[in-house]
Amino acid sequence: MQSNLLSLIIFAPLLGAAINWFVGRRLRRERFIGIVACASVGVSTIIAFYFAFKSDGALRTMQPVMDHLWTWIQVGAFRADFGLAMDRLSGIYALFVTFVGLLIHIFATGYMRGDDGYYRFFAYLNLFMFAMLTLVLADNFLLMFVGWEGVGLCSYLLIGYYLDRDEAAPAAKKAFIANRVGDWGFVLGIMLVFFFTSSLGKASISFFDKPAYGVASALNTIVAIPSVDPFSWHAIFAGGITSIAVLLFIGATGKSAQIPLFVWLPDAMAGPTPVSALIHAATMVTAGVYMVVRCSAIYTHAPTAMFIIAVIGAVTALFAATIGIAQNDIKKVLAYSTISQLGYMFLACGVGAFVAAIFHVMTHAFFKAQLFLGSGSVITGLHHEQDMRRMGGLRKYMPITWLTMCAGWLAICGVPIFAGFFSKDQILWKTWVAGQFSLPAGFGKVLWFIGAVTALLTAVYMTRLMVMTFGGSERFREHHVEPTVSLHHNEHETNESQIDNSRHSHEPHESPLSMTVPLVVLAVLSTIGGLVGVPYAISSLTGGHPENYFEKTLSPVVSAVPANETAERGGQNEPIWLSPKPEPVDGRPAVAQVGEAPNSATGVETASPQEISQERIFALISIAIALSGIGIGWFMFQAQPLRRMPSLLEHKYYVDEIYDAAIINPIHVASREGLWKIFDLGVIDGLIHSLGKTVVNFGRTFRYMQIGFARGYAAIILAGAIIIIGYFAYNGAHVLRFLMR
Repeated sequence: MQSNLLSLIIFAPLLGAAINWFVGRRLRRERFIGIVACASVGVSTIIAFYFAFKSDGALRTMQPVMDHLWTWIQVGAFRADFGLAMDRLSGIYALFVTFVGLLIHIFATGYMRGDDGYYRFFAYLNLFMFAMLTLVLADNFLLMFVGWEGVGLCSYLLIGYYLDRDEAAPAAKKAFIANRVGDWGFVLGIMLVFFFTSSLGKASISFFDKPAYGVASALNTIVAIPSVDPFSWHAIFAGGITSIAVLLFIGATGKSAQIPLFVWLPDAMAGPTPVSALIHAATMVTAGVYMVVRCSAIYTHAPTAMFIIAVIGAVTALFAATIGIAQNDIKKVLAYSTISQLGYMFLACGVGAFVAAIFHVMTHAFFKAQLFLGSGSVITGLHHEQDMRRMGGLRKYMPITWLTMCAGWLAICGVPIFAGFFSKDQILWKTWVAGQFSLPAGFGKVLWFIGAVTALLTAVYMTRLMVMTFGGSERFREHHVEPTVSLHHNEHETNESQIDNSRHSHEPHESPLSMTVPLVVLAVLSTIGGLVGVPYAISSLTGGHPENYFEKTLSPVVSAVPANETAERGGQNEPIWLSPKPEPVDGRPAVAQVGEAPNSATGVETASPQEISQERIFALISIAIALSGIGIGWFMFQAQPLRRMPSLLEHKYYVDEIYDAAIINPIHVASREGLWKIFDLGVIDGLIHSLGKTVVNFGRTFRYMQIGFARGYAAIILAGAIIIIGYFAYNGAHVLRFLMR
C-alpha cells in the first residue's frame, strides 16, 4: 500500500529542528521552543500509530505501507530509492521510538529549563528523531545508512552539548570515532550485499520487493538460496553470506556498544540526562539489534556469524554487569546496565530468537528510559549531584520519583509482572533450548548460565542503586565523603560528581509536573508493557486467551533458523527442513512455512506438554534469580551503602587504560613523530619551503641586475642587442652555406 503521509513521520521532527534553529534562536522563548519540539514529535507519534493500527495498517496486514519519495540512484537494472516502508518490524520500532521520544521531549522541557542553549538542545533532539526514524523506516540499506550516520552525528552533538565542561568534548569525539570504526564494517557489508546479489542476477540493496519499480528484495534473493553457509571460520573470509553477516555485525558492535567497541557509551553520560534516556538507552543504541533482525534472512544462512553474535552478546552482558556493580555515578551505573542489556539482545539474535530480541528492545526502552529520566529527576532535585555516595534518604523528599523508579527497578531485575520479566525470561529460555545450527553441542547451556549470572548481577547492582539513592541515611548534607571511599578512582567521572560542598546546603525537592508525568507514564509501561508478549507456557496458566500477541505479530516478517541437518551438510542443494524430515508413510507436512517449526526460536506453534512444563520451571528459576539478586543487593548495601567494591571493577578492568596504551597513545606518537614531524614538516613543508627558497634566491639573483643607474640599464640593452644580433648572424651564416651548395 502506498501513502505519501508516511514521510511526515520523519519530516515533522526535521521541520521542528529547522524552526527551533532559525526562529527559536532569535526568540529565545523556552515555551515556544518546547512546544515546537514536542508538537513535531507528537505529530510523528500520531501518524505512526495511525499507520500501524488502522484496518489495513502495518501491524494488521502482511503488506508494508510504502512511500516512494524519489529515485536516488539508477544504473542499469540497479535502483536505490529514497523510499520509506512500514512493515510489522519497523512499525513496532516506530511506535515505541516516537512515543518514548515524545515523553522524553516533554521531560526535557523541564530538565533543561534556564539553559542558555535551550533552542540548540531541542534542535539537535528533533534532528536526532528525524535520523532515527529514517533509519527505522528506510526501505533499503543505503537509506538506512543515511539514518545510521545521522544518529551518530546527533549523538556527537548532544554528548558534547555542554561546551563549558572539559569532559564533554573528549566524550563526544570518543563516541564519534568508535562508531566510525564500526561503520566501516557496515559499509563493506552493504557493498558485499550488492556484489553478492549481482552475482545471482538480481543486483539489489532493497529490503522489500517493489514490482512496480522493477526492484527485487535483496533479502528475499538470499532467502531463495537452498543451502546455508557451512559452520566454519573459513566462511568468514569467503566473500559469501557469512562475510556479509560478520561485516554488518561489526557495524552493530559500534552502534550498540558491544565488545570491543563499548567504551564510548559510559563516557557519553557527559551529555544531558534526557539525551542519555533517548539516544543511549531507548533508541540509537538498539539500532544494531534492529539491523540484525531486519537482516535475519542473511543471518539464518550464516551459522558462524550467529555463533559470533551469541558469544559476543553473552560476554558483553556479563562483562558490563560486573563493572556496573562497582560504579558510583548514578548515570554510569545505568550506562553499563544498558551495555549489559544490549548484550542480552544480541545473545537472543545469536541463538535465533529474533522475536525475543525485539521484545526485549521494546521493554528495555520503557524501563531504561524511565530509570534514566528518574536519575535525571534525582540529579535535578539534588542540584546536579550524580555521585550516589552523596545521596541517600531521598524517598521522603522525592516520593513520585522513588515510586516510579521502583517500577523500572523491578522491571529490569525481572520480577513478575513487570515488563522486563517476560522478555528476559524468553531470551533465557530460547537460549537453553537453542539447537545446534549456530552453536556447538551443549554450548547453549553455557550461554544460558552466563545469561543467568548476568541477570543475578543486574538485580544486585540495581538494588544497590536504589538503596544508595533512596535508602539509608541522608548523606547529601555531609561536607566530606567518608575517608574509606576514594573519589579519584574514576578519571572519567563528570565534574558534576566533584561539585562544591556548598551545594549540600540545598534541600532536595521533587521535580515539576513536566518531569514527573513522563516518569509516571513510563512506570506504567514498565509495569504492564510486557503483557503483550506473555509466552504460552505462562499465559495458559491463567486461562482466557493464551496467545502471545507480540510473537504472533512479528514472526511472519522474521526468518526462522533452519534445521540442524542443513548446517551440517554445509551447502548441499537440498531443501531446508523446518520441521521433522518426511516419513515413509503419509503424516504431517514435511516442510513448514517460516516461523511454524516446532523448535524454531521464532515459531508460533504450540509446544509439547513436556516443553511447556519445562519452560514454566525455567520461568520459576528466572524469578528465583531476580529475587535472589534483590536480596543479595539489599543485605549487602542496606547496612553499608558505601561498601567498597573490588578495585578492578571500580577501574572497569582498566579497559580504557589498556586501549590508551595499546591503541590511542601509539597512534598519537606515530601521528606526532611520523606523520607530523617527518611527513608534514619534513616532506610536505620541506618541499614547499625548498621551492619557496629557490624562487627567492632566483629573484635575488635578478635583483642585482636592477641597480638603479641609467648606464647599467644601457649596458644591459647593449648586451641584449649583441646577443640578438649574434643569434641572427649565426643562423644567417648557416642559411648562406645551405644556399651556396
